[in-house]
Amino acid sequence: MSDAIGILTSGGDAPGMNAALRAMTKLAASRGVPVIGVENGFTGLLEGRLRPLTHTGPSGELGVDGQVDLLGAVGGTILGSAREPRFMTAQGRAPAVEVLAGLRGLVVVGGNGSLSGAHALAEASGTPVVGVPASIDHDVGCTGTSIGVDTALNTIVSSCDRICDTARAHHRAFVVEVMGRDCGYLAMAAAAAMGAEAVLFREQGRDEAQLVEAVETAIRRAFSERGKRRVLILKSEGVRTPCTRLVRLVAERLGDLRDVDVRATVLGHLVRGGAPSFRDRMVAGRLGIAAVDAVLEGRTDTMVAWAPLVPGGTPTSDPQVFAFPLADVLEHSRALIDGSSPITRRRVAMMSAIEGVLGL
Repeated sequence: MSDAIGILTSGGDAPGMNAALRAMTKLAASRGVPVIGVENGFTGLLEGRLRPLTHTGPSGELGVDGQVDLLGAVGGTILGSAREPRFMTAQGRAPAVEVLAGLRGLVVVGGNGSLSGAHALAEASGTPVVGVPASIDHDVGCTGTSIGVDTALNTIVSSCDRICDTARAHHRAFVVEVMGRDCGYLAMAAAAAMGAEAVLFREQGRDEAQLVEAVETAIRRAFSERGKRRVLILKSEGVRTPCTRLVRLVAERLGDLRDVDVRATVLGHLVRGGAPSFRDRMVAGRLGIAAVDAVLEGRTDTMVAWAPLVPGGTPTSDPQVFAFPLADVLEHSRALIDGSSPITRRRVAMMSAIEGVLGL
């Protein structure tokens, strides 16, 4: 077995992935452990597309690839990412297990799909496999945050600030859709931060008629009763009614209001990009350090978590970082998404409690 640790980034990219890569590569190099990057996620692992991220200098000490150091503060992932359907079956994963046999360990940075792949690899291989949560949607179980969440929220808030500037100038209402296919956290948190008039997310369980009613009511109250110059409504991607259709249906019911214009804005992948915030760089670095420690200690089928929201994690040398079995992480993630988790229920209850406050 090689002495090198492999690192791959997988699934949807998240700001801070490169910061995690930088921290892991530097820490490993400082301990004399070479690092190999896996290009394009699990696809690269299947195809053996590996490249060294460390090199041996004239004095025999390990150094770090200049690109890793230079781009640690850049969004996206310099290793690339891909969604790989072949990884869904044991037969499809077999070539990856062979590649793993040549590594000292593997760190997988990504969301629930990536962590599911890491769990499957750990069960099929004797090589240590450790996960690091990176998902802007904040839908990974057991961890208090994931890499990318803070930057995504800052991007949403900054974008909505600009939208509100033009909305006030023209007496407009905007329905702004943000990412969050299975989890409405980004819409909820951004709505509270922006003082939005309303927020729509999948976990509310509203049908189309209820959505239209909620948006119409928020706009009428804001303009007719409270004399506002703008209305901002946050909508999560997981709400099935498309943003443009929702706005059209609402506009048809507001014909009696003079000089009121309703617009739709879908932020989409804009939310994924950009340089990571301080918090995402800090969390990425500390999770990355804990992940390397776990691999060097021979631990496997585990994920390092930041300030976990559930009990049962194993402490690490970092008081904010705990390790959880990947099976437990995936179970908690499913509960977050299907609504059975007390964390999801608490989020929904909190947003319901402030619904009347948002419109004031």
